[in-house]
Amino acid sequence: MLLAAIGSGFVMALLAPGLTRRLGRAAGWVFAILPVTLTLLFAGAWSAAADGAPITTTLAWVPELGLSLSFRADGLSLLFALLITGIGALVVLYGGSYLHGDRDLGRFYSWLFVFMAAMLGVALADNLLLLFVFWELTSLSSYMLIGFGHDRAPARQAALQALLITGGGGLALLAGLVLLGVGAGTFEISALLGQGAAARIDPLYVPAVGLILVGAFTKSAQFPFHFWLPNAMEAPTPISAYLHSATMVKAGVYLLLRLSPALGGTELWTLVVGGVGATTMVLGAVLALAQTDLKRLLAYSTVSALGLLTLLIGIGTPRALEAAVVFLLAHALYKGALFLVAGILDHETGTRDITRLGGLWRGLPITAAAAGGAALSMAGLPPLFGFISKELAYEAALAGPGGPALIAVVVIAGIGFVVVAAQVGLAPFWGRRPTDEGVAHAHEPGVSLWLGPMILSLASLGAGVFAGAVGGWVGPAVASATGTPVTVRLALWHGLNPALWLSLLTLAVGGLLFAARRPIRNGLSRLNPVLGADLGFQAGLGGLNAVAQAQTRFFQNGYLRFYLLMVVATTILLVGGTLVSQIGVGWPLDVLDVQAHEVVFGGLILVAALVAITSRSRLSAIAALGAAGFGVSLIYLWYGAPDLAMTQFLIESLTVILFVLVFYHLPHFTRLSSPGARARDIVIALLAGGLMTALVLTVLAVPLFPSISGYYGAVSAAEAHGRNVVNVILVDFRGLDTLGEITVLGIAATGVYALLKLHPRNPAVGPVYDSARSEDGS
Repeated sequence: MLLAAIGSGFVMALLAPGLTRRLGRAAGWVFAILPVTLTLLFAGAWSAAADGAPITTTLAWVPELGLSLSFRADGLSLLFALLITGIGALVVLYGGSYLHGDRDLGRFYSWLFVFMAAMLGVALADNLLLLFVFWELTSLSSYMLIGFGHDRAPARQAALQALLITGGGGLALLAGLVLLGVGAGTFEISALLGQGAAARIDPLYVPAVGLILVGAFTKSAQFPFHFWLPNAMEAPTPISAYLHSATMVKAGVYLLLRLSPALGGTELWTLVVGGVGATTMVLGAVLALAQTDLKRLLAYSTVSALGLLTLLIGIGTPRALEAAVVFLLAHALYKGALFLVAGILDHETGTRDITRLGGLWRGLPITAAAAGGAALSMAGLPPLFGFISKELAYEAALAGPGGPALIAVVVIAGIGFVVVAAQVGLAPFWGRRPTDEGVAHAHEPGVSLWLGPMILSLASLGAGVFAGAVGGWVGPAVASATGTPVTVRLALWHGLNPALWLSLLTLAVGGLLFAARRPIRNGLSRLNPVLGADLGFQAGLGGLNAVAQAQTRFFQNGYLRFYLLMVVATTILLVGGTLVSQIGVGWPLDVLDVQAHEVVFGGLILVAALVAITSRSRLSAIAALGAAGFGVSLIYLWYGAPDLAMTQFLIESLTVILFVLVFYHLPHFTRLSSPGARARDIVIALLAGGLMTALVLTVLAVPLFPSISGYYGAVSAAEAHGRNVVNVILVDFRGLDTLGEITVLGIAATGVYALLKLHPRNPAVGPVYDSARSEDGS
C-alpha cells in the first residue's frame, strides 16, 4: 500500500502535462482527487499506528549494501504524510486557478507531483539510504519548482541557490547516514531507534551526528543557511505555500524528530541543535520585522518557526518534543493559509507590498475571514490551535535547561509571530483603504482560490476547539519522536500558570511593536543587508567559480601530453601511495634472488631504451628500439620458450624495417621541450616504471590462486591434441580472444587501406599537417 501511494505520485507526474491540456480549467479539480484519496488512505492507517502495529512494506533492492525498499507508517510518518497530501490537495486546486493560462501549467503539475511523491518517500522510508534517495529527489524537484519562472534571472538564481545549499547538505547527510548505519550495524530506521544507548557511545557518533545535522540544517533553513528560504520566494505562491510552509522545509525537522530517540539526549545534541535553533529563531523574528513584501514577511517568520521547532527538539524533553509536534501541526495550518492569502492579494491587487494594502475586507470578505483566522492562530489567541501550541512551547521553555535566557528567546520569537500575523492577516484588510484604484477595487476570487485558506483556517479553529480529540490523534506521532508511549492531553485552559502570563506579555509587546512597525521597519532595514543577505554564499560561490576557472586553465590546457602526464602522475600518487601503505617500501625477499644473466638481459634492455630516447639520430633510435626487443627475445629463449623468442625476433625485425621506411619520410627529431620539462618527464617515467615493476613483483610474491600453467601442460595433448602449449592456448583455450584480436587487426588494416586510397578532391591542394607546438605554445 505504501509503495503504491508513493508510486501514484510519480505516475501522475508523467500524465499531468497531457491531461492539463485536455482538461483545461477543470485540471486542478481532477488532479486534486489523487492527494485527497491518499489523505483518506493515510487517515485510515492511523488506527494501526496508534495500536503500535504500523503498516510496513519491504522489498529487497541492493541487500549487499544494506539497501532495501522499506517503508513504515508509524505516527510521525503518518502525521507528515497527512500534511503532505492534505495541504497538497489544496495547493493542486489553488494552483490551477492561480496559474490559469500559463503555458507551463502542465509542467507545474508534473513537478509538483514529483515533489509530493518524494516527500512521501522521505516521511515513510524505513531505510536510511532510501530516505536519502527521496531526500535528494525533493531537492531536485524543488529546484524545478522554485525556478518555474525560468525566463526571469532572479528565479533561476534562487533555484540554483536552494539546490546548491540543500544539495550540498545532502552530501553531508549521506556521509552521516552511512556512518550511522555502519556504527549501528543496520540501515533500517526502526531497528536503529531501538539501539539509541549503543549509538550514543559509538566512536562514530560525533562525526555521524555532525554530518546529519548539516543536512538537516540546510534543508530546514537554519542559521547560517537561513537565507535561501526568503530568496526562494521567487517561486509562484502555490509553490511557496506548499514547499516553504508545510513540506520541504519541514524535512529537516522531520529527520531530527525521527532520529531523536537514537541520537538525542547527549550534551552535543542539546548544545548544537538547541543553539542553532535558538539563533535561527531570533534572527528570523528580527529580520521579519524589516520586510514589506508579504511573502518575505512570511518566509522570515517561517525561518523563525523552524528555529523554534529545532530548539524544542534540541531541548529533547518529552514535553518539548510534544510541543514540537503540536507546533509543527499548528504552523502548517496557519502558515499554509497565510501564504495562500498572500497569493490571493497579489493575484487580485497586483502587489504584495504591505505599505500599499489596506481596507480590502469589503472587496474580499471571505479571504479576509480566512486570513483573520490564520493570523489569530499565528499570534496565539484562543480558541485557535496556535494558542495551544504556543502554550506548550512556553511550558517546555520554562521547564528546559536554559533558564531565563531560553525563556527570553522563545518569547522574542512569539512576539515576532504576533507582529507578522497582524501585518499579513489583519492590516491588509482592516487598515486604511489604499489610494491606488487598482488595489482598492480588488474583488473576491473564485472558489478554488479562497477554498484552501478557508479550510486551513477552519482547521486551526476546529483543532483548538476540539483540542482533546486532537491530543489523542497526535499521540502516536509524539510517541514516535520520544521513543516511548506517551499520552497527550491538550486543552485550551491550563489555569493561571506562568505560560499564560508569558502569552499575555507576548501579545502586549507584539501589539506595541505592531503599532510602531514603521519606525522599527525603517531602523531594521539598515541591518537587513548585513544579517539577512547571502553575502557569504555569494562570496563562497564566487571563490568556487574562480578556483574552477583556474583549475580548468591548468588542467584543460589543450596539450595531450599534459593530459597523459596528469593521468600517469595521479596513478602513481594513488596506486603507489596505497602500495607503500600496505607493504611498506621494502621489496619481497624473492626479488633479491637475481641471477647474473638476468642482470645482463635487463641491462641490455635498459641501455637500448635509454639510447632510443636520447639519440638525435633517427636510425640510431630505431636500432636501439630493435635491440630492446631482441633483449626480450633472449629472455624468452633463456626460459625455454623458443617459439615465443622466434615470434618476438620476427616482429622486432619487421618493425625495425617498417620504422626505417616510415621515418625516412618524416622530419628530423626536434626537441620541443625545455630541459626542466624533460627532467620532469624523466622523473615521472621512472616512477611509473618503478610502480609497474613493484606491482608485478608484489602480485607474483603473493599469489592469490595457484598457477594455471600446470593445467595447460597436462591437458594440451590429451584434450586439445597439441604438444605446443602456447599454440594450443592461442587457438583452442583462448581461441575467441585470438579471433577478437585478428578482427581488430583486420578492421585497422581496412581503415589504413582506405586512408591510403583516399585522394583529395582538389589535387592542387597538398596535404596539410598540424605543426607541432612546444609547451609554451610556439
